[in-house]
Amino acid sequence: MKILIVGGGGREHAIAWKLMQSPRVSKVYCAPGNGGTAQIAQNVPIDPFDFAALAQFVKDEGIELTVIGPEDPLLRGIVDFFNERNLPVYGPSSMAAKIEGSKSFAKKLMKRYGIPTAAYETFLDYESAIACVREKGAPIVVKADGLAAGKGVVVAETLEEAEEALRQIMQENVFGQAGARVVIEECMRGEELSLLSFVDGETVKPMITSQDHKRVYDDDRGPNTGGMGTYAPVPHMSDELVADIVRTIVQPMASGMAQDGIPFKGILYTGLMITTEGPKVVEFNARFGDPETQVILPLLETDLLDIFLATVNGELDAIDVTWKQESAVCVIMAAPGYPGDYPKGQPIAGLDKVAAPVTVFHAGTKETDSGVVTNGGRVLGVTGTGKNLHHAREAAYAAVRTIAFDGAHYRTDIGAKAMNAQNGK
Repeated sequence: MKILIVGGGGREHAIAWKLMQSPRVSKVYCAPGNGGTAQIAQNVPIDPFDFAALAQFVKDEGIELTVIGPEDPLLRGIVDFFNERNLPVYGPSSMAAKIEGSKSFAKKLMKRYGIPTAAYETFLDYESAIACVREKGAPIVVKADGLAAGKGVVVAETLEEAEEALRQIMQENVFGQAGARVVIEECMRGEELSLLSFVDGETVKPMITSQDHKRVYDDDRGPNTGGMGTYAPVPHMSDELVADIVRTIVQPMASGMAQDGIPFKGILYTGLMITTEGPKVVEFNARFGDPETQVILPLLETDLLDIFLATVNGELDAIDVTWKQESAVCVIMAAPGYPGDYPKGQPIAGLDKVAAPVTVFHAGTKETDSGVVTNGGRVLGVTGTGKNLHHAREAAYAAVRTIAFDGAHYRTDIGAKAMNAQNGK
């Protein structure tokens, strides 16, 4: 089979890498792809938002399945566009994807289906929002309602931080239309956890757990980013907890959306806070997480293509999704200045020195005549695997130290909390 993957980040590189392992896949195209996908697939210079050009390419090349990676094309209706033309596509409809595109929409669904989440209020005007945070005080969470590349959430520890966040989002419009509406939530305390699930409407197949590291600096300091690293599975989160999350959160969301006529088909990402009152939802996403994909897919035993096709055909219940009894750690190597302004075009050295059990997934890179150069804020996701978290972590960081580009920045504590939890610290 020929497959087209829409997108150009680390997530899409990981999906391409995994699909290439399927004996049924003959060729993978990536639109637009990056410097890493260019080495294992064929990059195609088509904009992810040019639905007509993508559909025409699929017809011309005889592509049998298109996989949508990023959230923006999903929200703009790429799946609907392909379905209307009877072109097999993996991902949720634009209406179902709104679970990520509008935090207030997701909150309304959670309230309707009785899914545990933080108490919240939504606001369209700055004055009412400011009055709310002043009344409730800090700590408090301020969220831009729409998509903001993982950066539209501020956990304000002080009233001043909350007011500054509202000023930037609603008055300075740092996130554009995404900040036209804000959601203000109570600040939940606990440990964060990500649980992604394959969903084909009613059927839910949970993946292994993972834990993202959103802040740019060690010890969870600095501004939120799109994710500076992750690991899987989370060793101190039990199978019983995962079963409880599926029973009380993921399955009710999938069943409720199906009953409401907006069935979700694709990857349902559930961001959670494990509180003293039990697991509660922080957010839902409508696609593979980035960088969670880079640790989840290396541990997947089942053929990813089989899962995708079963979902498209409404036959996910017949698939047995199995996982390797190993661990994976992904360390993001970022450009200097990220998540603010950063340079591009820096040569990357040492990629040829990395070998198993490490895989380097390219995120913000570009292939040039002189080699691979940086082309984004999050440049590389260096993923190590091993029989346990300790071995996976050592492999990842050993590889990170062999790779270099000007000003490269990475966190040194990815997975450290889990290691301490295992060691009883």
